[in-house]
Amino acid sequence: MVSTRGHPREFPSPATPSSTASPPADALRSVVRSSPAPASNARKGVHTPSVLVLIWLLVSVPLVIWDSGYIFLRPHSMPGGKFHSPIWTPYALYGTVDYIYGWPAFNARNGFTAAQALLNVIETIGYISYLAVVYVYGTSATNTGRASTKRVKKGLSWFLLDEKVVPGRIGGLALLIAFSASVMTLSKTVLYWFNELFSGFTNIGHNSVSNLVFLWIIPNGLWIIFPAYMIYVLGGEIVYALEAAAPRLPKGGRLKSL
Repeated sequence: MVSTRGHPREFPSPATPSSTASPPADALRSVVRSSPAPASNARKGVHTPSVLVLIWLLVSVPLVIWDSGYIFLRPHSMPGGKFHSPIWTPYALYGTVDYIYGWPAFNARNGFTAAQALLNVIETIGYISYLAVVYVYGTSATNTGRASTKRVKKGLSWFLLDEKVVPGRIGGLALLIAFSASVMTLSKTVLYWFNELFSGFTNIGHNSVSNLVFLWIIPNGLWIIFPAYMIYVLGGEIVYALEAAAPRLPKGGRLKSL
């Protein structure tokens, strides 16, 4: 989780009561105006990548690249095309299950297929950027969840198995990119399903129940389940950081008067 806790400062000593003491509101204004700006490292947090998220991205990103390549190279990637075998041979079957990937949609010049593939490219760039940041800037975590100062030997086992953190601004930026990309993936996949629902299942309604479940619902459902999990985990980290962060001071280093 993101940690933004700094060392607590001592409370100011209470003023000695006197007959000329300022009213409570005036005293509070004085304390607020004279409070020093928090140290820059007080808000510096760390991002802790989820192992399940990393595994999912390492599996899904190559599949999405493969899928996008098939779409953008149509008709050459389709059955009978010069690039179809052996790279995209499985699409000979899938194109008969989901017509949006087959000849019916291509011949009808249905633009939905390529439009969602273009969004795939944007999402994939975000995911690859996230993975790169975690690998390059990530470091092993200490028992307190902070970044270790020890030099680590990085590799696939470290990347997937070790508890690691990405400290500072670059970690927060990677967290934001991964969260935004997962929202895109979930939204696009739900739209993909709704497109079938509101078109009367034009592209998949011809399938038997078993084909529909095992060749369309389950494979496509993974791109709903895991992005939703990413939104839950990464979004929770963002909310925690906002709750724990110190207020950001305006220019001049003082909070506004009450």
